[in-house]
This record gives sequence, C-alpha cells and structure tokens, in this order.
Amino acid sequence: MTKLRAAMLQTRVFADKMENIREAGRKLEALEAEQVDLVTLPEMFNCPYQTPNFPVYAEPQGGPAWTACADLARKHKIYLSAGSMPEVDETGRVYNTAYVFDRQGRQIAKHRKAHLFDIDVKGGQCFKESDTLTAGDQVTVFDTEFGTMGLCICYDFRFPELARLMVEKGAKVILVPAAFNMTTGPAHWEILFRCRALDNQAFVLGTAPARDPSSGYTSWGHSIAVSPWGDILGQMDEREGCMIHTLDLERAGEVRNQLPLLKHRRKDMYRLEEC
Repeated sequence: MTKLRAAMLQTRVFADKMENIREAGRKLEALEAEQVDLVTLPEMFNCPYQTPNFPVYAEPQGGPAWTACADLARKHKIYLSAGSMPEVDETGRVYNTAYVFDRQGRQIAKHRKAHLFDIDVKGGQCFKESDTLTAGDQVTVFDTEFGTMGLCICYDFRFPELARLMVEKGAKVILVPAAFNMTTGPAHWEILFRCRALDNQAFVLGTAPARDPSSGYTSWGHSIAVSPWGDILGQMDEREGCMIHTLDLERAGEVRNQLPLLKHRRKDMYRLEEC
C-alpha cells in the first residue's frame, strides 16, 4: 500500500488529563466517515505544557492514558500517533514520550524526547524542560503496512542529523508532535519543516496544540504537512481543527530517484556513522 490517508488533530489542552483523551475520542468519532489510516495528536496533548506539570501528570507505560490511547486505536482501527505525554519510569525519572499504536491497539513505537527544550531568547521565550525531564537517547523508526516511518518530538526536529538517521533507517514519513511557541513559531516553524522535508526527501507531519492565550505556555499552532519536494500540502491556523491529507508514498521514491541527494552524499568526507 502506498497511499496513506492521514488526519492531524490540532486540539486544545485541558487541565483534566483524561478529558483530553475523551476529547480526542470524540474527534475520532467525527472522523469515522473519512476512513483515515493514521491520526496524529500534538506534543503534550494531555498535559498543560509547563515544567511543574510534567511530574504531576506523568504515568508509567501502560498507565491509564496509554491504555486509553491503545483502546482508541483498536476501536477505530487506525494507526494512532498519540502525540506525547509525560512518562515516569521505575526510578522516578520523567520523560516527554511519544507512543504509536497500530490498528489492533498494540504499541509499535516509543520515543523519548532526546533534545530537551532549554532556551532563553532575549525579549522572547524562556523555558527549561530539563528542570523536570530526562532526555531520551534513541533514534526511533517503526514499520507499518505503508512502509517505515520516523518519530521525534518538537525540539528534536531542529537537529538535522536526527532526521537523517531516521531516513537512513528507511523512513519516508516523519511524524513530529510539536509545540512551538509565539517566539519560535513565527520565526522558524514553516521553514524548519520545509527544510527537513526537502533535505531528507520525506513527508513530514508536524502536529501542534491549538493556541490558548490564557495558558502558561502559548502554542503557535499551525500544524503542517510537507511533501518530499518541500511543498506545503496544508497548514492550519492557530485554532482547534483537523486537517486530512492523502500521502502518496511513491512520491518519496520518485523524488529520491530524480534528485538523488541521499545517494550523492560524500560519506568519505562527512565521516558519518553508518546506521
């Protein structure tokens, strides 16, 4: 199968952790007639994006939020990229973790955000995820009936080597739950996603929370889908909503054959580690 029908849900984040999942369920019910294959949710879709919240909202893998997302994937027979949520491990360390579930509700991917968002922009945003989060250390790809896909979270996507490693492992689609803010969003959101898609000749889907000016962290929104040629297939505004696109994955192969950037890489010069 080469044509993937993907729905991106730009959702509001409520203070009630499980209400966010119930809301996602309502939106999936409304999508039933669309016959989508994949649904993507935003970064920290069930936790207000503030560092003190992460340990409070955190659950172990297999907890209530994880189970509810697995149930939604199974009920609607979709691949569900369940945004990201706070995860706590057996030692008490907290991670920003993205899970993907298959059509049977089985977990097929897990990515812990590897690059923590510690920034202080003069006159703009100051944020330090490392106050409460621990960094992951894995390059994450997973297999589907449509082929291999990659998965990372927000700030991870600013590091070109990570996207390239996912592509080296076979990814033709990269899923990025992300929550850019009102400083970085206007400046970098669109150009970053277009550059990563263009450089890696892959589809990229960036799914953001809807904007809530009353929240402690205001999301830029603007969930975006970009083709392997660097074209914007669609971009939302700041409001809640859903965007659906059919991705023809043969297009990635066509672009890579016609403009063989990946084959023309000079690994003898770059001294890149083989995947």
